[in-house]
Amino acid sequence: MSAAQIPAPVEGYLARNGVAGPHVVPLTGDASDRRYFRILPRQGESFVLAVNAAPFEYAALPFVNVHDLFAAMPVPVPKILGHADDLGVLALEDLGDVTLQAHLGTGAAAAHAALYRQAVGFIDTIQRRGKELASSAFIPYGIAFDVEKLTWEMDFFTKHFLEAYRGAGLTDGSRAALRQELASIIAELAAEPRVLCHRDYHSRNLMLHDGRLCIIDFQDARLGPDTYDLVSLLRDSYLDLPEQVVEELIAYFLALGGRTADHAEFRRRFDLMALQRNLKALGTFGYQTIARRNPVYIQYIPRTLQYARENVLKYSRFDRLRDLLALYLEEFR
Repeated sequence: MSAAQIPAPVEGYLARNGVAGPHVVPLTGDASDRRYFRILPRQGESFVLAVNAAPFEYAALPFVNVHDLFAAMPVPVPKILGHADDLGVLALEDLGDVTLQAHLGTGAAAAHAALYRQAVGFIDTIQRRGKELASSAFIPYGIAFDVEKLTWEMDFFTKHFLEAYRGAGLTDGSRAALRQELASIIAELAAEPRVLCHRDYHSRNLMLHDGRLCIIDFQDARLGPDTYDLVSLLRDSYLDLPEQVVEELIAYFLALGGRTADHAEFRRRFDLMALQRNLKALGTFGYQTIARRNPVYIQYIPRTLQYARENVLKYSRFDRLRDLLALYLEEFR
């Protein structure tokens, strides 16, 4: 990246901290407004600058707040190396480029299994220690996947995937009927006992660093069902896991901490959560494609639709929902 191309906040942070003439490499970002740059100094270790869309107050930044909570558990998160509030810049430990998603394309099956068990173990720690560390000082304990949030996500699916991406012309009647069917899912999920959730716990937010997984993109953590993060990991829009592996990892999760939940009942709740989360993901993919003109997520739509279809067909309670979706989505016909 030439000096003329370096964004002003990055240039300002480097100048303040005496980092002269480094190599600056733009990194692929997430679905947020943040931008990321790897800094390769002439001397010393590389680090990453996360550039926010606006200035912030460090102590009030959700990323910092949740970082401190996760570090106290502890689960592995990147070190915060510095910040410049007025520039909107946060300096982070460089975890490299190998996500769990990327590693699964190269590593051996035994290594994959070990990493997934490690990832499931982190979910157990987040839930168990999250209960022990609960405090109003941490942002996630004041927000939850409640009826309002889950309803917003399902409306987001209807607006940005069905209507904007697929061009569905919903009638008032079909819109009301769809909302009613989704409301029954929302009500059940919102009524479940709540635990601490990462909220976006999938293979692209788990980095392989020094032989161990490290968790990123945790700033939206909140309270929700105990199935939420497990669903994010095992019904991941970005890769396929064999059904036998999913079953084994669910059993492993239930065995951790001596959980006594009935496997069949837990799987029913897992599938319900998966349906809601996969529909929400489709809304995000549609929004990124149409509103943000970012086509990278199109490739993940078929897999996510297939997940949703499988769960809709698996349970008779979703017959009416399937019929409504089939009016606009050929995948459900």
